[in-house]
Amino acid sequence: MRSAAAFLALLLCLYWTRAQGESGGVTENDITQTEVQSEILGIKATSDQTNITPDIWAELKELRDMVIQHSVELKKMEKLEQENTVIQARLTASEIKNADLEARLNTAENVVEELKRENTVLEARMSSNELQVEELKRENAERPKVAFSVGLTDAGYVGPFNTAITLKFSKIFTNIGQAYSPTTGVFTAPVRGAYYFRFKGFEIKSSKWIGIKLYHNDKMITASYDANDNIGNVMISSGFVLQLEKGDMIYLVLPSSYVVWDNDDNHCTFSGFLLFAM
Repeated sequence: MRSAAAFLALLLCLYWTRAQGESGGVTENDITQTEVQSEILGIKATSDQTNITPDIWAELKELRDMVIQHSVELKKMEKLEQENTVIQARLTASEIKNADLEARLNTAENVVEELKRENTVLEARMSSNELQVEELKRENAERPKVAFSVGLTDAGYVGPFNTAITLKFSKIFTNIGQAYSPTTGVFTAPVRGAYYFRFKGFEIKSSKWIGIKLYHNDKMITASYDANDNIGNVMISSGFVLQLEKGDMIYLVLPSSYVVWDNDDNHCTFSGFLLFAM
């Protein structure tokens, strides 16, 4: 801008000088004095020298046009600089946004990685749980299922006898695993484990004695007795948890001279089941 102003000032000065010459500002005396001075200096004015002035004005005009063009280009450059400043500002804002997006993207990627790790842990746990479930299924499938519940008779009195007898419960309600034999009246343990057994005896109004014994192999576990006084019915019952080896036998014995009574109401029952194998 400063160079353009200087060119404009020079152009104005030259234009003013030209205006002075055209308005008669230069007289014949001035020309004569100029020629005298030229002769004194030994300089001979020629016609070519006299014709220099138009060329100078042409150059000045050209310079003026150049200054104007230069000024226009400077304005364009200033506009471009302003636009460049705006673009740089937008680029800076875009860079800030891009940095924010990258930060968010990094955060999201970290969250995704954390979720992947958690998912891997959950999958491992799920696989472990599935293996445990399969193991439990195998154990449950392999574990023997043993349970029975039987009734004595529908015929009324059983006994009295001169000797003790094994009670044969002939009415089968449940016999899962077929460990109880209604033919012998004996339960045989199919596996080593803990078992629960329960029995109940009944005697209707009479003066007879009621009694039942629980045996484990040849060993008596318990004996339950009662006497009827002809006034009411009598009932006895008992239950035990026993640890049995495979092949051990459990059965109920009616002692000599004792009775029990049963009918379709199922007053006399014998039950047992496997709690868990060992």
